[in-house]
Amino acid sequence: MSGSDAKRHPGVFVHESAYVDEPCEIGEGTKIWHFAHVMKESRIGRHCNLGQNVVVSPQVVVGDHCKIQNNVSLYEGVTLEDGVFCGPSIVFTNVINPRSEISRKGEYRPTVVRRGATLGANATILCGIEIGRYAFVGAGAVVTHDVGAYGLVMGAPARRTAWICRCGIRLPKRPAGSQLDCEVCGNSYREEDRGLQPLKEVQE
Repeated sequence: MSGSDAKRHPGVFVHESAYVDEPCEIGEGTKIWHFAHVMKESRIGRHCNLGQNVVVSPQVVVGDHCKIQNNVSLYEGVTLEDGVFCGPSIVFTNVINPRSEISRKGEYRPTVVRRGATLGANATILCGIEIGRYAFVGAGAVVTHDVGAYGLVMGAPARRTAWICRCGIRLPKRPAGSQLDCEVCGNSYREEDRGLQPLKEVQE
């Protein structure tokens, strides 16, 4: 359907230059902007914002309250949980060893971005990776391994440089196993094997 058919999805705005293939699922209050393409059998949650030239491929799942900025393609195998932010022109992949002459559609590796994570502009996310809750991937980073919850990663390849609070503020450095307290919002955490574990977390 085109933007002129948006009334078929109550509460959804689809710009007249965008395309939405059916069947798909789009939640209430979601906005789909210029030249975007939502393909069939994808699922987009409530109150999401898809910027200019965004592509959502078949089988992709996008949670509620996600913001996907301009020029992002979500390929088959990608799942975004609620509250994920995708900066402009970030790159997802779904095949580890692509060849133009060899079909590898049966070899897609799933990529999962957990609740509240932020992916900075121009970051590249290799397939088969999990990015933890409220993790933060810096602009231009190349993510080749899993990112723990609340981890701040930068560089190529991306490495953890700090821990980051749910509110987006870098946490102070402390010895391993110490309690980490956010000086801005008051949230508290403790470091574990796969990231930080909240001890006290203010819900906004």
